[in-house]
Order: sequence, then C-alpha cells, then structure tokens
Amino acid sequence: MKPLCHRFQRVVLLCIGVSLSACTVLGPNYREPEVDWLDEWHTRLYGQAVTPTQHAQSDLRFWWHIFNDPSLNQLIALAKKANRTLHLAGLRILESRAQLGIAGSTLYPQVQQLGGAVTYVNTSQHGGVAPAGNQDFVGYQGGFNLGWELDFWGRFKRVIESADAAFFASIANQQDAQVLLSAQVTDLYYAYRTTELRIVIARENAEIQKRSYDITQKIYSSGQQSELDLQQAKTQYLATLASIPALQITLIKTRNAISTLLGRPPGEIPELARKLDSLPRIDPPAIQEQPAGLVLRRPDVRTAAWRVAAQSAQIGVAEADFYPAVSLLGSIGWSGNTLGASSDTSSLVIGPSVSWNIFDYGRIENNVRVQDVRLQELIEQYQEKVLQAAHEIDAAAISVVKTAEQQKLLDRSVQAARRALDLANTRYREGYADFQRVLDAQRAAFAQDEQRLIGQGNHISAIITLYKALGGGWLVTPIEQLIPARLQDTMRERTDWGNLLSAPLPVEPDRPPLDSEIPQYE
Repeated sequence: MKPLCHRFQRVVLLCIGVSLSACTVLGPNYREPEVDWLDEWHTRLYGQAVTPTQHAQSDLRFWWHIFNDPSLNQLIALAKKANRTLHLAGLRILESRAQLGIAGSTLYPQVQQLGGAVTYVNTSQHGGVAPAGNQDFVGYQGGFNLGWELDFWGRFKRVIESADAAFFASIANQQDAQVLLSAQVTDLYYAYRTTELRIVIARENAEIQKRSYDITQKIYSSGQQSELDLQQAKTQYLATLASIPALQITLIKTRNAISTLLGRPPGEIPELARKLDSLPRIDPPAIQEQPAGLVLRRPDVRTAAWRVAAQSAQIGVAEADFYPAVSLLGSIGWSGNTLGASSDTSSLVIGPSVSWNIFDYGRIENNVRVQDVRLQELIEQYQEKVLQAAHEIDAAAISVVKTAEQQKLLDRSVQAARRALDLANTRYREGYADFQRVLDAQRAAFAQDEQRLIGQGNHISAIITLYKALGGGWLVTPIEQLIPARLQDTMRERTDWGNLLSAPLPVEPDRPPLDSEIPQYE
C-alpha cells in the first residue's frame, strides 16, 4: 500500500508543478479606445461652461431639483421604483452576475462525477448434458471521476475577464436607464403642465371673445352694426373653442405616457392634481466641468467601453483553441458482489491528458478573425457613441441659449400685443376704429400669449435635454433596490439564489481594467 501512496504523491506534485507553470494568457489585453479629437475639444458651450468661481453648479444626480417642484420630485422617485424598463435593467445585472459565477467556475475541475450501481443477477441452467443449476448474486460498484482542464493558455481567465466586463456593462446600462427615465418623466411632466396652461389660456380667451360676440350680437340686433362684425366675432370665438378638444387630447396622451413610466394603467394621476399658475423661470445651467470629461462619464459611453473590454477578452478565448488542452484526469473505483468466491476490487487512476485538434481546416483561425472584427465593430460603436454624446451636448447647449433669447423676445411681443389691444379697444369705443381692429388685436394678443407659453416650455425642454446629454440623473443603486421586493420574493420561491440577491454590488471602476487582473465575485 505504501508504494502506491508514494506514487500517488509524486503524481500529485507533478500535476501541481504543471498547473503552476500554466501562466500564459493569450490574446490582447484591453486597451481603452482612443478618441483623438476629444482632448482638443475645449468648448464653453455657448457661454454655459464656466469656471468654478463664476457660478454654483447644480448636483447632476438630482438636477431636476432646480425646478423646485415637489410633485415632479415625487413622480421621479415613484418612477425609479416602479418603472418596468428600469426593472429589466436591474434583472440584467442579476443575470450577468450569475453568468460571471458560471465563468468563475471554469477555473476549477470541470468534471466531478460520483457514480454507483447495484445489480441483481440470476442465472439458471437446464437441459443438455450439463447438470441443472441456479445461481444468483448481487453486484455493486461505486466510483468518483475527476477531470480538470488546466488553464494553460489563459482561456478561462479570458472567459472570466469577458464576463466581468459584461457584468459592469450591465451596471452602467442600468444607470443609463436612470438617466433616460429622469429626463423622460421631467419632460413629460412639463409638457403636461404646458398643455394645461394652454387650455387655461384658450378658455380665458374664449370668455373674452364670448363677451365681444355678445356685444356685437346686441349691437347688430339694435340695427347699429352690420352682420359682418357679428360673424367675424362669432368665427373667432368658435375657433378658439375648437382648439380646446385637441389640447385635451394631447393632455390625456401625455398623462398616459407618464402613467406608463410609473408602471400604472391609463387613468388619473393623483400626483398631478396640484395645478401650476405658470411655468418656472429657470436660469441656464452653469457647467463647471470640462464637457470632454462629462462625455466619458456618461453611462451609455461607459457601457460601450465595457462591451469593448468584454469582446477584447474573447479573442484570447478563441486563440486558445490553437494549442493543446492539458488536463488532469483521475478516478477512484470500487466494485464487488455477494459471491463468496470472488474478491472486491478497488482502483485508482490518475494522470495528465493532452488533446489537440491539429487539423481544423481554418475553423479556429477564422473564429479568431470573427472575434477580432467584432472587437473592431464595438470600438467603432464606442467612438460613434462618444461623438454622438458630444453632438448632443453641443446641440442641447445652443438650444438652451437660443430658447432663452426667444423667451425674452416673446415677453416683449406679449407686452406690445396687449398694448395694441388696449389701444384698439379705446379707439373702437371712441369711434375712431371699426370692430375688425379689435378682433385683430385680440387674435394677436392671444396668439402671443400662447406662443410665449410654448416658448417657455421649449426652454424648459432644452434644459432637460442638456442635463440628459450631460449624463445626469443616476445614482449607484444598492442590490436590494435593483428590483422590487415582490419580484425578489417570486424569484426566491422559484430558485435558490443564494446571496446573489443580497450581496452588495462591487464598486464600478472609472473604466475597464487595462490588464487581466480581474476580481472574483461569487
């Protein structure tokens, strides 16, 4: 027995030595894609990029607080708890976390099989010259098989590296979903408020026009005015009334869109019950940080970078197929039966194994090429994403500036239109102008009131778009808040999730790692 143990120890030591020498990692290490123009992109964003001493900058994580609207704050908080798209993004984090666990298991023995069998055998002999006989016995056997492909070429390290990058990509993607959700709720909220106020203006205008129509009707009935003035007043009044149903349709559609973001069916939203007397006047944002740095920290840009890192590791996985697979194989077995004349048998088998597919007719080489071109595609997508982000920031910045300029002009036009209406009413009462001038002045004043309100809404929308383009509106989400508790309970009832639904998420690095030292996660 001792010689067998000594041989076993020598084999184990040899296998350990071989495994320790298996330190080659094939394939390229991740390199951050270069965006050659980004370092030279120094823009003041049409006057909105300022030095820290000029203005105080709002917290990008809660940028909607600049509106100082409790209803809006409540809606965004509710949306981040109930939005289905955000739930899906959280579920993808859990999925990629489980995939990372699968990838991590490849570093350990891939085959660990325990088997056994019990058989009953009965034989009988009869007829012929041999004496008749009957024999039965029970046979039993058990064994344990072990197969461990050593990571001789870094295949499994690259698999873990790719899964790790995909995991962080899912986290960044969930943060990007928060950015989009914050902007969507805010934009729809103020679109709803703008439509509400447009309906108020239309009804106020209709009341004024109704009074004008009643006056012309009385004058016409007394024979002091032609029917033309009457019909013109009636036309303007009915046209204003006709605009209200279309606005009401828009209002309901906008409300339903907000309901969708809140994960609710169509219907009343109690959080919108409080009315606004006017839209808020917001100063243009003051951006203290370089826009180039904000671009690279946008969650969608970080997602694209992590996807590049995940695909970069796949090249090493594919290249490992060029080389032989070195494995350690072992088995322990025991068998016996109830026959007294036969002995029980035990066995121990252990040793290295090499397999090498030397003729693949270009399959492996072309698979490496496929992985390489996929990497280049993702690099191009990353650079396109950075370029798109810069364009979005620039376009949103000029929209903020120009809508603010437009708002000032519309304020002045409203003042002029109201003054013209006062003059027209005075001249009509004094007999120096006909009623058509009054109607024209009313129409112009009401149109300018509505245009100013629309202009205010456009300015708010431009500010929202700028904050979205800057990547604001997301927070690091704790694991217990990724999905609602009811979904967690349902998943736990179906499946044993261990601690994957409760263990804290790792802190996301600023960018994908530049080497192969990837942390392990359970």
